[in-house]
Amino acid sequence: MAVVKLENVCRYFGSTPAVLDFNLETREGEFVVLVGPSGCGKSTTLRMIAGLEEMDSGTLSFDGRPMQDVPVQDREIAMVFQSYALYPHRNVYDNLAFALKLRRFPKAEIEKRVRHAAQTLDIEPLLLRKPRELSGGQRQRVALGRAIVREPDVFLMDEPLSNLDAKLRVTMRAEIAKLHRRIGVTTFYVTHDQVEAMTMGDRIVVMNGGVIQQIATPLALYDEPVNSYVAGFIGNPPMNFLDADVSEDGGRIRGPGFDFELEPSLQQRLSSRNQHEVTIGFRPEHLKPRTDDALPTMGILQGTIELVEQMGSTTDIRLTVDGHSLIAELPRDQTLQIKDAVELGLLAGRLHVFDRDSGDRLNVAVSEIQPSSVRSRQSNGKLASV
Repeated sequence: MAVVKLENVCRYFGSTPAVLDFNLETREGEFVVLVGPSGCGKSTTLRMIAGLEEMDSGTLSFDGRPMQDVPVQDREIAMVFQSYALYPHRNVYDNLAFALKLRRFPKAEIEKRVRHAAQTLDIEPLLLRKPRELSGGQRQRVALGRAIVREPDVFLMDEPLSNLDAKLRVTMRAEIAKLHRRIGVTTFYVTHDQVEAMTMGDRIVVMNGGVIQQIATPLALYDEPVNSYVAGFIGNPPMNFLDADVSEDGGRIRGPGFDFELEPSLQQRLSSRNQHEVTIGFRPEHLKPRTDDALPTMGILQGTIELVEQMGSTTDIRLTVDGHSLIAELPRDQTLQIKDAVELGLLAGRLHVFDRDSGDRLNVAVSEIQPSSVRSRQSNGKLASV
C-alpha cells in the first residue's frame, strides 16, 4: 500500500491541454475513482501515474519517493485494462504466473502467489482452462488475478468492466469492491460511468476538460456539488435545471411555473452578492405530489406530463415546465396520464442555486462544502458544458 501524491501535474498534446494542474493526495489503501466524459483526462492521468505517459510539469510521489524518473517496471504498480489481454495459448495458471516467471521468482513463490490469487478470486477450478473456455466475468477475474500476484503498492484500473454486459458489470463491480476491502491496496479506478464511481469509490475525482471540478466522497458530491457541472454529471436520473429570478427582497425565487420560498441562510447569501438571475437545480426524487403533506415543501412547481415510466419501485414522469423538460421520481401508486397538468411540491432544503454565468453553487461558500473540494480550476462548471 502506498500514499500517492500528485502536485500541479500537467500534460499537453501539442498545444492542447489534456490534464491541467492536477492535485491529489491519497490515503493509504484508498479506492479513488477518476470519473468524467470521454476526453476529460482521466486515462491520461492514470497513465502518468503508471509511467506510460510523460508529465510536462508537476511532481508524482509514492510514499514520498519521487516517481518522475522511475521506469514503469520499477514503480510497483499493476494495471488492469479494458481489454483482458490474456495469452490465448496459455492456461489460467500460466497467465497468472507469466509476469513472475519473467522476473525470475522462485517456483515455490510463484506457486504460492498464484494459488493465493486464485483462492482470493474464486478461480481455483479454472487454473487449467484456456481463456477461450472462460466467460467474460471469469476472464476479468483472471486479469485481476494477474495484477494481484505482483503484490503491488498501487492498483491502476482503466475501465475494466466496459466490455461486460449490464448484469455482469453489476456483479463484477461488487467483486472488485470486495477484493479491495480484502487486500487493501491503494487503487485508482477510471470510468465514465457515474454509477460505478458512486458505488465503488472512497473518494471520487470529477474531471472535465482536463481539469478537476471536485474531489469528495460519493454522498458529498451528490448532496453538495461544487458547481452545476458536477451536479448534472452525478446522479441518475440527472438533476433538473431551470433559470430563475430572485425576488427583490431575496425571500423567494421564481420562474414560469414555479415559486419557491428560500431559507434565511440562502436569502442572506444571495442578497450579499446582489444576485437576481440564477440557475436552480433539484433532484427528481425531491419532487413529490402536492397532495402528500407528510413532508414540508418550499413551494409548488406546475407542468404538463409528456411521459410516464413505470419503474417498479417508482413512477418516473417527464414533464415540461415553460418548454423545459424535467424528471420527477414519484411513488409507484400514482395514477398519471400523458398531457395531464400536474402540481408537485419541492421538499424543503433541497434546492440548489447556481450562478448563471460561472456555474458555481451559491447555497454555501465553496470553502465550506468539504475540505476535499477543489477550486483550483482554470475552466468553470457552466451548465452549458453538462
